[in-house]
Amino acid sequence: MALSRRKFLAGSAGVATVAGLALRPRFAHAQLVLGDMKIDVVSDGSLTLPGGFLFDPMPKDELAPILKKYDLSAEVLTPPCNVTLMRHGDRTVLFDVGSGPDFAPNAGTLLASLEALGVVPDDVTDVIFTHAHPDHLWGLLDDFDDPLFPEASYMIGKTEWDYWIDPKTVDEIGESRASFAVGAARRLAMLEDSITFFKDGEEILPGVAARATFGHTPGHMAFELRDGSESLMILGDCIGNHHVAFEKPQWHSGSDQNPELGAKTRMALLDQLAAEKMRVVGFHLPNSGLGYVDKTADAYRFIAES
Repeated sequence: MALSRRKFLAGSAGVATVAGLALRPRFAHAQLVLGDMKIDVVSDGSLTLPGGFLFDPMPKDELAPILKKYDLSAEVLTPPCNVTLMRHGDRTVLFDVGSGPDFAPNAGTLLASLEALGVVPDDVTDVIFTHAHPDHLWGLLDDFDDPLFPEASYMIGKTEWDYWIDPKTVDEIGESRASFAVGAARRLAMLEDSITFFKDGEEILPGVAARATFGHTPGHMAFELRDGSESLMILGDCIGNHHVAFEKPQWHSGSDQNPELGAKTRMALLDQLAAEKMRVVGFHLPNSGLGYVDKTADAYRFIAES
């Protein structure tokens, strides 16, 4: 009988438990409690991207001092990938599933990060997608093309689903992202009979509301977690970095599929988050991605909490 990755992980749970204390400082980035919700931000590694993927549409003379301020290269970016795990009652919920082994050589560490917390794939009851880009979706399947989280229910915004499942998308998205469309369609098709759709403003789980943040992709969603007066916004990629997205949120970003709408979304959301002093988790923000948005004299800045 072929041994799937999930069965191997289940068999190695005792090893993970013994090694947990050694692994935890490396893999478990941040933890917080939100009422009855326990939130962990864990790592799926990092990406290595050409700077132009983000910076090409931006004015180079104004960009240069921002790059210097944040000690960034214009040629290569190495953003972290932060995945949010929520445990609430009998639910163990993942927001996105990382890259898996097939997208980037420094990514795909989600399973090891979860093991450090004593969580194996069979424990996950729900998977909720912010969007269907590779670093958020491609970790969906195991080495045998079976769903890696076999006990989970799956949820995605209806607009996002319709876009990626449409056979015309691969021809319309542009050559540089054609592989994104092929990979998304193949993986989402595996969930066609078991996925649930939602729309902006819906409470998709107790204390979890969907928030339309379109632009980065046509149906990108953020999620507001709330328990009484305490709240947290899981951003996905609608605020995709800690530098130009905060310093110049109005600039068009090469990483957004609709740069104009992405900028409009980013400006409105930053303004709200700063005014409400709401905690955030950003998928590509530094220091685990957990922190706050601070309003400055003429822009914003990310204040990491850990």
